[in-house]
Amino acid sequence: MNIILRPYQSTDTPAILEIINHTILHSTALYDYNTRTLEQQQTLLEDKIKKGFPVIIAESEGQLVGFGMYAEFRFREANQFTVEHSVYVNHLINGKGIGKLLLTELIRLAKAQGIHTMIGVIDTENQGSIRFHEKFGFTTAGIIKESAFKFDRWLDTAFMQLLLK
Repeated sequence: MNIILRPYQSTDTPAILEIINHTILHSTALYDYNTRTLEQQQTLLEDKIKKGFPVIIAESEGQLVGFGMYAEFRFREANQFTVEHSVYVNHLINGKGIGKLLLTELIRLAKAQGIHTMIGVIDTENQGSIRFHEKFGFTTAGIIKESAFKFDRWLDTAFMQLLLK
């Protein structure tokens, strides 16, 4: 599978929305209950870009197969060198190295922007994502017990951190 990484374009939003809404409905990777509209998703993505944060697309044979992005971790001036990132891959083709390419590029871009710390906020049931992040050097900075409620159960949230050098 040949993967090309490129910047987000507004025409990517429907494919991104499909990935996001599948994730909302079928996993704890997003703590949302309700699916998003095209307008909501486009607004979220364009807000990140307006603030100078990247949204990158993974494409194979002209099809969007994944995307990644980061934005502010908290909304305080002192946190300006810390970002929270997200990586999503079409559920039909997980495990093909697409997430690895996306996260590698996000780390490269964060370093180029002078970011000091990247944070991943991950449901602790998602052990695949936790192991994935550990391969990049992320470590668990803390776990907040029963911080979310989805699918009729309490969920614990792991905060994973990578200090960029």
